[in-house]
Amino acid sequence: MELPGKLYENMRTKMERKIRILMAKSGLDGHDRGAKVIAMTFRDAGFEVIYTGLHARPREIVNAAVQEGVDLIALSVLSGAHLSICQNVLTALEEADARDIEVIIGGTILEEDITRLKAMGVGEVFPAGSPLDAGVKYIEARFGLRDNRT
Repeated sequence: MELPGKLYENMRTKMERKIRILMAKSGLDGHDRGAKVIAMTFRDAGFEVIYTGLHARPREIVNAAVQEGVDLIALSVLSGAHLSICQNVLTALEEADARDIEVIIGGTILEEDITRLKAMGVGEVFPAGSPLDAGVKYIEARFGLRDNRT
């Protein structure tokens, strides 16, 4: 079956476009080496990465995510404030009518907080010590990407 031209073109464009990720650090956490390493890992895997830099407020993160048209927000939190930061980002996403933007988080996260983070709506959690490519594998599986990336 051959698809009508416009529909086929839209499907092809969607399959060929790069996944866009907003990498963010929120709160007073001033350590961003890990976030930069993960951002480069995502970039090297073929994703488009926008990095907000340090000390972004949850609402600023969401505003940037909406403005940039990202598929996913990747938070890096080492300060121990991951529960409140994630809740604030998820609330801001809902207020912006942008709950289709998934949130993942990595950093210094207690094992007992992983279930709470997922229950509040975080897609995946990568605690310290996770393999470097764990986020890439998750995103590939989540978005059905194996050989479709450009």
